[in-house]
Amino acid sequence: MEVSILDIQTYSSKIIKNLEKVIVGKQPALELVVIGLLCQGHILIDDVPGVGKTVLARSLARSLGCSFSRIQFTPDMLPSDVTGVSIFNQVSREFEFRPGPVMANIVLADEINRATPKTQSALLESMEERQVTVDGLTHRLPDPFMILATQNPIEYEGTFPLPEAQLDRFLLRLKLGYPNLADEIRVLELQQLRHPILDLEPVTTLDEMRQMQEATKHVYVADAVKRYIVELTRSTRESSDVYLGSSPRGSLGLFRAGQAMAAIRGRDYVLPDDIKYLAPFILAHRMVIQAAARMKNLGADQVVNELLHTIAVPGGSFSEVAN
Repeated sequence: MEVSILDIQTYSSKIIKNLEKVIVGKQPALELVVIGLLCQGHILIDDVPGVGKTVLARSLARSLGCSFSRIQFTPDMLPSDVTGVSIFNQVSREFEFRPGPVMANIVLADEINRATPKTQSALLESMEERQVTVDGLTHRLPDPFMILATQNPIEYEGTFPLPEAQLDRFLLRLKLGYPNLADEIRVLELQQLRHPILDLEPVTTLDEMRQMQEATKHVYVADAVKRYIVELTRSTRESSDVYLGSSPRGSLGLFRAGQAMAAIRGRDYVLPDDIKYLAPFILAHRMVIQAAARMKNLGADQVVNELLHTIAVPGGSFSEVAN
């Protein structure tokens, strides 16, 4: 079956509308989650408790009708608690692999920064290679596979900051934020008798999702837009406010996310505006800011926004037909 851009737009809209039955007034954030889904990328939700991070992950899994698992990270957790372990079977006299919670389509890594670096590193292979290796044997993860990790940005005691290598494996970092007055009242009304997630039904299948993910890769990206992506990423490495800039994985993330954003907007080509909108969500968490810049309360998001004003935006036509 040939998938069109209209199919991707319709597919994305179905998921977002279904999620909005539970997550009220957060359409931009839900749109970013669907972009991550279409790009087969992982998402880090960096926000305060109680704004719906966990519910969002559960709602996404219900909307897709796929397997879901939750890993509650704690300081005493071991890597085998994530990946799984080989156990000796007394009957067969052989070792059997008992899969860990990472063996699911949607994995919620709750409060990921509470685990020790040793346990955090258990996710590195799964996030990049879509596999885990236990006792020398490699086990493939389900397809599709997506990690939604959460962390609390205001609590530092008893936490272990994610290393740059792991942050780089997240396609997007986003915040949900507090709802406005009307939306918070709506939340009260929706949950008066029972939680709306209990009535959430799947709106798609795994096969349909795989088709949409594959079709997204064919969205056209003009040479001028590719150059703009790379120039923007390279500028993070040359800024005097940045100690460590974004890796080439940041360029690839902008490329893929740009394709997904164009598709859910109903276009078969990427615009520079797509890249400008996505840049803070994709590049900021891949950067380490200089101490002097932090003293001036200059954050990674602000640095990215400043760079967006310094890099020339390409002009002309960006559709494949025109080129």
